[in-house]
Amino acid sequence: MPSTAKKISEYILAAFQEVGDPITTAKLHKLLYYVQGWHLAHFDEPAFPERLEAWMHGPTCPAVHDLYNGHWGRPIVEAIEQPQDLDERLRHLVDDVIRLYGGDTGYALYLITRQEDPWKEARVGLSNHHEGCTEEISHESMKRFFQAEDVRPEVA
Repeated sequence: MPSTAKKISEYILAAFQEVGDPITTAKLHKLLYYVQGWHLAHFDEPAFPERLEAWMHGPTCPAVHDLYNGHWGRPIVEAIEQPQDLDERLRHLVDDVIRLYGGDTGYALYLITRQEDPWKEARVGLSNHHEGCTEEISHESMKRFFQAEDVRPEVA
């Protein structure tokens, strides 16, 4: 059974806080997108059921945005307790996503994700990158894109 975007977010936030590097919601959304994409590519099922949308600032999970509204550009420093009930396979994948993308800034991930096919495909028909959009980034699009990627996280 998949976890939730909230639990995975708490795991990610706690991991960054543990090393003294709290992250912004903007970066959190991009990491959730990578968790979902790689999970779909490796296991053919979503890591969480909540939707990711192709917002102008890149992939965004509205359910998580509502939890941390107001932290888009500033770090989330409120103490977050790491959930203990995440599936081991999912924990390993999230740890690998953090290793692969965690060193990038939220702005760098914003730029990267907006160049990737899943975000662009969800925004087909919009005149520019700065136009508002709430179209869902499809699981099929993410799975196809991440299965074709050369750099893949190690999976237990």
